[in-house]
Amino acid sequence: MENTMEQKKNLKGKYHDEILFARHKDNPLITPDMCPYPINTIFNPAAAEVNGETVLLTRVEDKHGISHLTVARSKDGISDWKIDKSPSLEPEPEKYPEEELGIEDPRITWLEELKVWAITYTAVSKDGPLVSLATTKDFKTFKKLGPILRQHDKDAALFPKRVNGRWAIIHRPTLSHLVPAHMWISFSHDLKHWGDFQIIMRARKGNAWDGAKLGICPEPLETPDGWLILYHGIRKTCYGSIYRIGLALLDLDKPWQVIRRSRDWVMTPLAPYELFGDVGNVIFPCGWIHDKKTGIVSLYYGGADTSIALATAPMKEILSYMKNCPEK
Repeated sequence: MENTMEQKKNLKGKYHDEILFARHKDNPLITPDMCPYPINTIFNPAAAEVNGETVLLTRVEDKHGISHLTVARSKDGISDWKIDKSPSLEPEPEKYPEEELGIEDPRITWLEELKVWAITYTAVSKDGPLVSLATTKDFKTFKKLGPILRQHDKDAALFPKRVNGRWAIIHRPTLSHLVPAHMWISFSHDLKHWGDFQIIMRARKGNAWDGAKLGICPEPLETPDGWLILYHGIRKTCYGSIYRIGLALLDLDKPWQVIRRSRDWVMTPLAPYELFGDVGNVIFPCGWIHDKKTGIVSLYYGGADTSIALATAPMKEILSYMKNCPEK
């Protein structure tokens, strides 16, 4: 798909990066003042459709700087959000010492085989971040299963079904702060013990938009063309980091093989709620919902680590875009 100036001229009233994803006119949809209890910020939501409602599992930072997770619900996924009156999933350092400094950035995957929603999230310990797992059937009660990937690791999302008999997870370990952080895939028979670690996508070199770090955003979506993944990429500048997002397709049977990967970002911070906040220049999605009836993908993301916004795109156009992206 050509990204021409003529196309951009035709996008009247839109930001110039809206070739695929269009920001909702009512953004930001959720702001800190909408929370029924005192907080600092609300952002980076995972998303699911549950009993006809859109459910967001949001990251909420309190005024002490510690994060927890809180559920927000809406019938149309846009307005009239019902936010839990207290934290839905809190750190429990007395039981899970790795959560001492908070729990952050959840991703949700429906595991049809087990009939549960699996929630991967970052637990922040004094020794660094790691990946923990919880499950729920209704987003009212949760069962914590504890750590599944050791420090220093984060940005983890499960595949919705076994691949060649094993569960698969994409994650982003940080081996050293002196080298770029890449995306890895690992496998497990029981969702607890993971192995066969291997890199599937590397941060690009130089000043690329995804040259410093990259990590998966929401869970992989199965499509006829492959596993569709959305990932964030980071470019470090003298003014700080810029968080943008791109797309890739993985082989359905060999998800460690990248079929295609977007050369350019598909969204970059441009709107005021993305540029300004606790951490400016950040678009960070942790959740998306594919409505198979309408074909629309709704992408929920954190803006500037402060609020929650929505962007949408037709799946048909996303896959058409991917077919014109470079092969790995």
